[in-house]
Amino acid sequence: MLSRLGALLQEAVGAREPSIDLLEAFVEHWKGITNYYIESTDENTPAKKTDIPWRLKQMLDILVYEEKQQAAAGEAGPCLEYLLQHKILETLCTLGKAEYPPGMRQQVLQFFSKVLAQVQHPLLHYLNVHRPVQKLLRLGATVPGSLTEKEEVQFTTVLCSKIQQDPALLTYILEGKKTTSRKKVSREATAPLREAASVRDKDHPQSKAPDSGTCGAWASSAQLPAETEEPDGPIGESSLITSLIGLCKSKKGRVALKAQENLLLLVRVASQAAATCLVQSSACPAIVERLCQLHQSLPSSLDPADIAAVEGISWRLPSAPSDEASFPGKEALAAFLGWFDYCDHLITEAHAVVSDALAKAVAEKLFVEILQPQLLHVSEQSVLTSTALLTVMLRQLRAPALLREAVAFLLGVDQQPAAPEDSPRTLCAHLIRHCDHLSDEISIATLRLFEELLQKPHEQIVRSLILCHLEGRAYVARGSPEPESYEDTLDLEEDPYFTDSFLDSGFQPSAKPPPAPATNPDGKTAVTEIVNSFLCLVPEEAKTSAFLEETGYDTYVHDAYGLFQECSSRVTPWGWPLAPPPLDPHEPERPFFEGPFLQMLFDRMSRILEQVIGDLMQRIQRVPQFPGKLLLVRRQLMGQVPGEQLDHQTFLQGVVVLEEFCKELAAIAFVKFPPHGPHLHLSKPPEGHV
Repeated sequence: MLSRLGALLQEAVGAREPSIDLLEAFVEHWKGITNYYIESTDENTPAKKTDIPWRLKQMLDILVYEEKQQAAAGEAGPCLEYLLQHKILETLCTLGKAEYPPGMRQQVLQFFSKVLAQVQHPLLHYLNVHRPVQKLLRLGATVPGSLTEKEEVQFTTVLCSKIQQDPALLTYILEGKKTTSRKKVSREATAPLREAASVRDKDHPQSKAPDSGTCGAWASSAQLPAETEEPDGPIGESSLITSLIGLCKSKKGRVALKAQENLLLLVRVASQAAATCLVQSSACPAIVERLCQLHQSLPSSLDPADIAAVEGISWRLPSAPSDEASFPGKEALAAFLGWFDYCDHLITEAHAVVSDALAKAVAEKLFVEILQPQLLHVSEQSVLTSTALLTVMLRQLRAPALLREAVAFLLGVDQQPAAPEDSPRTLCAHLIRHCDHLSDEISIATLRLFEELLQKPHEQIVRSLILCHLEGRAYVARGSPEPESYEDTLDLEEDPYFTDSFLDSGFQPSAKPPPAPATNPDGKTAVTEIVNSFLCLVPEEAKTSAFLEETGYDTYVHDAYGLFQECSSRVTPWGWPLAPPPLDPHEPERPFFEGPFLQMLFDRMSRILEQVIGDLMQRIQRVPQFPGKLLLVRRQLMGQVPGEQLDHQTFLQGVVVLEEFCKELAAIAFVKFPPHGPHLHLSKPPEGHV
């Protein structure tokens, strides 16, 4: 086996003394490549059918073998010295740009990738390596959907892996560029090379390379075009970032996914200096520009209902599940949401410096410059579409830095309580007004937006919308004695929803619950009374759940308890006190304003009572066979019987929904203040939860 390996190496290098003949063989193969361009007259023969791929393979094998034979680790051998001094990579980059013979760019990309991956000696800090690397990256970035996408993504994979191993290399790869004349390049291009060579000469004597003959003459003339791009001081447009973003747009799914993984690898750099360098490059603007382009490609005819129904979009699988119904614009919507999910993932995984910069760029370019004008537009379609889209984006959003920017965008940074007379100057104020819009569609869409927002683990959301108006406890009357019993506050004679005509009709309100202790030892109003205050909103004659063996509000208790535990876990890290602060008796009483958000919710809830309960009993008398029809509608809503059109169907559906809504409120009150009796055996919330 060893003798066979030796024979193969002898054949590969054609030498008896590796330390000397390796260099001769290396130069000979390089001469063979350059001689092809001098002697060949056939411009149509593909590169893979010439001896160029074989010669490049031999040069690579020689470099790898030479490095293994080096006595001192880290030293550059004669062949590697020759590669650097004679700017072989520069010349190959020029040949790849010319794409002659056809397919040469593919060969060059493969050679670059293998040299950088297999040669262990650090290379990317050499000018004659990272400069052609930058040029080669720019070649691929300028050709969308090129035939060399596979080789390009392999090339970027090697570069990103090298940068992850040594973040200091990022400054060499992400350098900006400027255009200089040939005269300046001719005068200055070799200066860094001479400096690098002098440093290496101090370490070890350089082996004299054989004269490259026509190779050197041809290369020197081929690699200096009329204008040459050189690294500049400030970080500017990055060829690596541009190349990766271009590959992310590939129609080939595997290529696009690998490019996204490479970009993710790049933003994970552990070094603060490297992360700062990345922020100063074109990385964040390029990533966000792609996001904005995908948003602009969304058709204006998108149905908000279709947007709201889309789920399961991931950057690793940027397409809607196949079982979902197709609709116009579905692919464009999936592409946008997939890239937004990718941005969210980048911000989650990136270095803190990169994460903050990218999150701010998304907020500025997408939220403020694109979505805000649409949310404030006079066109209802624009408002509906942008609101539905923002709701889906909030549902996908996970990155803390991006959530912070989204909250600042939607709610602002000022947490001062609003006054009732304040005009809507902020986006938040306009959105709250949209919740009570003349268009029911806009109202529902905006309420869903706030529903998603309130489920996000960010304290400022609850504080800005609700708590900043309640913290002063102005809702408590100073100096007024609290009622001894909840029953003392019940007066049906004065209740506008239980009028004289209602009492005279023969219907009586549901029986009051058995007497319960007025207050618990801790001073809280008895939960039984609170629960029944919700259940009594709907009279017994309008309730139907008992006829279907449903036991009342306790059917919602399990879900409400799970929701309560989830909310408790979410707020635990915020350090909220377990009890409200005591009132200052010397503080003057001031008018209480619940804030625009709660005011809007209470206004809507009060109208629900007005539109259903206010004249419920009178309307019941006008519906023939009311109990039977109400029970039928409940079964229809539960899917137990097929739907059929009935008289007064909207009214009947409203009665059923109102009953369920009151049961939900009662269940929430029950799990928040569980009674001392053994009503339901539910586990207690974790210790320390609110």
